[in-house]
Amino acid sequence: MDDEYCETPSPAPAPADTGPPYAECVLCRKPTEYPESTKGSTLCPVCAWQQAERYACPG
Repeated sequence: MDDEYCETPSPAPAPADTGPPYAECVLCRKPTEYPESTKGSTLCPVCAWQQAERYACPG
């Protein structure tokens, strides 16, 4: 059996420049662990977890 297929990928590390000011979460507006210079939609850990639960495939 291919063990690599079943492994959970590790999350992408936060950019090296993690000093304040932090980017706001696009859903709840709380500070995230990412700097404001981060491109794309930034989510706080709580909202990221909730989004992952919504999109996880059942079973």
